[in-house]
Amino acid sequence: MASATGQADVIVLGAGIVGVSVALHLQERGRRVLLVDRGEPGAETSHGNAGLIERSSVVPYAFPRDLATLASFASNRSIAVRYRPAALLRMAPWLARYWWNSAPNRLDKLGGAILPLIERCIEEHRHWTQAAGTEALMRGDGWIELYRTRRSLDLAARSAAELASYGLAYDVLDENALHRLEPGLRTGAVAGAVHWRDPVTVSDPGAVTRAYARLFVARGGSLKTGDAGDLLQGEGEWRLQADGIGWRAPEVVVALGPWSNDLCERFGYRFPVGFKRGYHMHYESGEEAAPHHPLCDARAGFVLTRMQRGVRLTTGIELAGRDEPSDSWQLDQAELVARELVSLGRRLDAEPWRGARPCLPDMLPIIGRAPRHHGLWFAFGHAHHGFTLGPVTGRLLADAMINAPTFCDIGPFAADRF
Repeated sequence: MASATGQADVIVLGAGIVGVSVALHLQERGRRVLLVDRGEPGAETSHGNAGLIERSSVVPYAFPRDLATLASFASNRSIAVRYRPAALLRMAPWLARYWWNSAPNRLDKLGGAILPLIERCIEEHRHWTQAAGTEALMRGDGWIELYRTRRSLDLAARSAAELASYGLAYDVLDENALHRLEPGLRTGAVAGAVHWRDPVTVSDPGAVTRAYARLFVARGGSLKTGDAGDLLQGEGEWRLQADGIGWRAPEVVVALGPWSNDLCERFGYRFPVGFKRGYHMHYESGEEAAPHHPLCDARAGFVLTRMQRGVRLTTGIELAGRDEPSDSWQLDQAELVARELVSLGRRLDAEPWRGARPCLPDMLPIIGRAPRHHGLWFAFGHAHHGFTLGPVTGRLLADAMINAPTFCDIGPFAADRF
C-alpha cells in the first residue's frame, strides 16, 4: 500500500519562536505551510530565556575589549561568563572573529543593520497578541539593571545617556527610588539601577510560542512531528516524512536554532556558529519578595524574573559545546548572589534547565536564501535575541520569500557573507 502523501508550499523546520513566526507570516501571505518539529513547540531554546522582548538592546552584545574585563573573565571565576578550557581552544577562531567584529567602527555598522529589527520587535509580537490570547502573559513595564557601587551606577548612567539618539526611555534610580519600584530588594544590597522602560516582558516565553503555534493551526496550518534530518531534495521539490505522511514542497526553511548547522552541513554549508549556553532554575517566592520587574545583576550577569512557575533565575554565558554535560557551578554561584538581593525559597525544578544560544561571530543572524540550493531558506543564529526577534524575523523572511518589499535591507543577514 502506498504511503499517504501531503503537499505544502513551504516546509518550516523547527517550531521554536523563529520557526513558528516564519510559519505564521507565510500563512498570512497565502502560503500552505507545514511546520515540523521533533517535539512540542517552544520546548527548547525558546522556553528557557528570561522572557524579554528587548527593545532597548540597540547595541549588539560585543566581545569585551578592555583589559580589566578580559582579565576578570580569564580567571574563569566570573559568574557572568564561564568557559570550558577545551571548548575555548576549539572556539578560538570564532572568538577571534567575534573580537574583530566588536571594534567600534564595525560594531556601529553591525548595530545599524540589526536596528530595524530591534525597533519593530514589540510591534511584531503584538501583531498576534490578541488573536493568540497572550495578553495576560505580557508585561509592559520594562526591566531593571542593578549596580552594586555608586561608581558603576554612574558609568551605567553615562552609557545610557550616550544612547540618546535612539530615543529610548529609561530612568536612573538611586537606592530609594529603586526600593519604591522593588520593595522586595534587601536594603543596602545595591547602590541603584537603570530602569529600561521600553522592553516588554512575558511570564512564560514557552507558552507564548505554543500559543502562536496554536494560532497557526487554528488558521489551517499543519503542525507535524518529524525529524529534520530526514529532509531530502528531489527534482524541484523538498521531501520529508512527518507523522507517517510523505510531504513535498518547493521551498523549505531551516529554523532549527542551535541544531541548524547539523542539517546545513548535509547540503554543503558550514557556518561559524558558536554556542553561548545558559541555565535556569525556578524558586518559590512570596508575593512581597518576588520581583515586580525582571532584575539583571550587571556584574554577575544573571536575571531574576517572575514567571508563572515561580521566580526564574537565568544565568549569563557559558562557552561550551552545545551538547557537553551540564555544570552547575555558574547557577549555584548566581543563586548565592541572588539570595543576597531577594528572599528566594526552595528550588522548584528537579534539575537546572540548560540551553544553547546559537551565535554568529558578527552578532547578526542568518536570514535569507541558501546560495547554492533553489528553494532552501535560513532563519537562525539569533544569539541572545531569539525570543525578541522571532516575529520580526518571520516578517522579514516571509516578505523576501514572496518577493515583496521588505521593511529593511535583508542583505546584511545573507548566508553567503561567510
